[in-house]
Amino acid sequence: MTAASSSLETRSLLVELLTEELPPKALNKLGQAFAEGIRLVLAKKNLLGEGSVAADYATPRRLAVHISQVLGRAPEQSYTEKLMPASVGLTADGQATPALAKKLAGKGLGHLGVDQLVHESDGKQDYLYAKGTAAGSTLADGLQEALDHAIASLPIPKVMRYQLADGVTSVKFVRPAHRLVALWGNDVVAVHTLGLDADRLTQGHRFMAPAPFAIEQADAYAQQLLSTGKVVASFNQRRQAIDEQLQARARELGATLGNDPAVEALLDEVTALVEHPTVYVGQFDEQFLSVPPECLILTMRLNQKYFPLFEPGTDRLTHRFLIVSNMQVGDPSNIIHGNERVVRPRLADAQFFFEQDRKTPLAARVETLANSVYHNKLGSQLERVARVREIAGYLAGKLDADGSPADRAALLAKADLNSNMVAEFPELQGIMGAYYAQADGEADEVVRALRDQYRIRIDEPATQETITSIILFIAERVETLVGIWGIGLVPTGERDPFGLRRAALGIISAFEQLGAGGYLAIPDAAGLHIRPLLEQAAGTFGAHRLDSETAPEVLHFIYERYRNLLGNDYDRNVIDAVLALQPPLHEVLPRIQACASFAVRPEAASLAAANKRIANLLKKADSAVGKVDAARLSEPAEQALAQTIDKLKPQAEVQFAQGNFTDSLATLAQARSAVDAFFADIMVMAEDPAVRANRLALLNDLHGVMNRIADISRLAQ
Repeated sequence: MTAASSSLETRSLLVELLTEELPPKALNKLGQAFAEGIRLVLAKKNLLGEGSVAADYATPRRLAVHISQVLGRAPEQSYTEKLMPASVGLTADGQATPALAKKLAGKGLGHLGVDQLVHESDGKQDYLYAKGTAAGSTLADGLQEALDHAIASLPIPKVMRYQLADGVTSVKFVRPAHRLVALWGNDVVAVHTLGLDADRLTQGHRFMAPAPFAIEQADAYAQQLLSTGKVVASFNQRRQAIDEQLQARARELGATLGNDPAVEALLDEVTALVEHPTVYVGQFDEQFLSVPPECLILTMRLNQKYFPLFEPGTDRLTHRFLIVSNMQVGDPSNIIHGNERVVRPRLADAQFFFEQDRKTPLAARVETLANSVYHNKLGSQLERVARVREIAGYLAGKLDADGSPADRAALLAKADLNSNMVAEFPELQGIMGAYYAQADGEADEVVRALRDQYRIRIDEPATQETITSIILFIAERVETLVGIWGIGLVPTGERDPFGLRRAALGIISAFEQLGAGGYLAIPDAAGLHIRPLLEQAAGTFGAHRLDSETAPEVLHFIYERYRNLLGNDYDRNVIDAVLALQPPLHEVLPRIQACASFAVRPEAASLAAANKRIANLLKKADSAVGKVDAARLSEPAEQALAQTIDKLKPQAEVQFAQGNFTDSLATLAQARSAVDAFFADIMVMAEDPAVRANRLALLNDLHGVMNRIADISRLAQ
């Protein structure tokens, strides 16, 4: 930066770090963190002018940031430093003590004399203060600190240690760095990092523009990198360009990219792999379409980063795919044919695995699971299958469903784990089992259950066609939750390697859909409940000893996951009121909706407070609360409350039995005036033990009928 530059002048700042190929899945975050790290420190150093804007850039070989309105030197800053009591800092003749001199030196104020310090009282004694104006940071100093901070705080997945050109010094970074550009306007800022000194030289596309070239000024960076370097610097602009080219090519071919969320993830990944994206069309032999499409799609997306094409309006795979290349050439035939040659053997492998696997019936693979370890504390996959079968049988009995297809599905659920296709593509477990079961002539409900067992959640009400799928879905997750939890591998913080949180949410969704499909009544007193299901599952582990508290701990865990799930849509007090009772999982949502409607009624606050008071009174009872003796109700207010309970209770219970939770609570809301009058006129804890016991019994009746749907006292603020 030239000495003639005005310190009050603002210019744009560019910082670019040129590296070897960066990790594609982390690239966008690295670019954003690099830019924000530099901007944040410059802002703290008061080096950013009003309206300053930072733009981050990230390509496979560079991280960069462009910041507008950057000052050459920060404005002068006034300061006030409280030092120490004057009696400690000054000698009797007014000279600085060693303690004061040390304090000043430590704060970088050693140049100040005693006569430049200020005496001020804090109300108790005189203190010495240093007041003045300090020169602002220079851009060179501030940017050096910003660059050091940005690099040190990058969210680097894995650090490399590499040696610098001197053959002695080594540094650590995500990938070896080769050039550093730092420009303030058209001036180079003298900063350094990773053994590199800043200049204005950069490099463009590795093949289309390999020669180094100079960036003329900070504002010309993106345009010059594109025109001279053949690189689209912005991650977002590059992603948009790829997306537009993909959509245009698909339309030209009368096809689509499909609706799979994996398309967006793949788009992010290829954006991080290319600097000058161009889309070409490839194709493969149509004979491979006889292989299950999931196999072909996975190998194209996962291994080759291609975008398979589908027939419009369907999920039917075509024999064409799109290639996102890092090269724009006049004749792309070599690129296209090269990619087609690469993908053919992969598709041929998938075809071979599929054909070989079909030679062995799926059921014949079950016994081989004895050689596959599930977990060294929980036995083999075959033992796991036996446990899942037991749990599935229990579920079928409770749901009054046909247990035969559920047992068959549980038997075959893990049989594809030892197949060639799943060994090559573990992501296809369950899916391949369904294809093999279908080829073996298994029942449709069994095939569906195998295909659906790895779904994240159940989204449709249970029907006769899907009940087997839901049974296997629940059984598999309950076995996982109870087994893994029972050997002490509980989720901690962000770590959940066995997916127990996801399993709990899946169970919740399945119970909700069982209720929606009528397989579980609302309310349900005798059907399927999660507590006995967990206890039954824990009993299937036999010699594999689980912690004795496993079932209740898993039960609590599931309800806590439900609490977190509901927290975005409902008031916390309402959620707490319902979950305090741990009702059947399929009743939680209807109860919460009813409780939410009750909570906004004018009677809610008064009745919630009364219920809280009643709960506290019942806790203080000397002995077990008995039944109400109507003959002992002598006061008008307690008589009125008893009559109100007798009147409202039958109606509320009928509504509860019909699953009309909202109406039941609305009926009970009519008790407000009687409850308010009771607490206004009646001394519950009367001196006469018999009177006191009778009044507690009356309140116990009220408490019981009021809190069948939720713990109403939890609504009290």
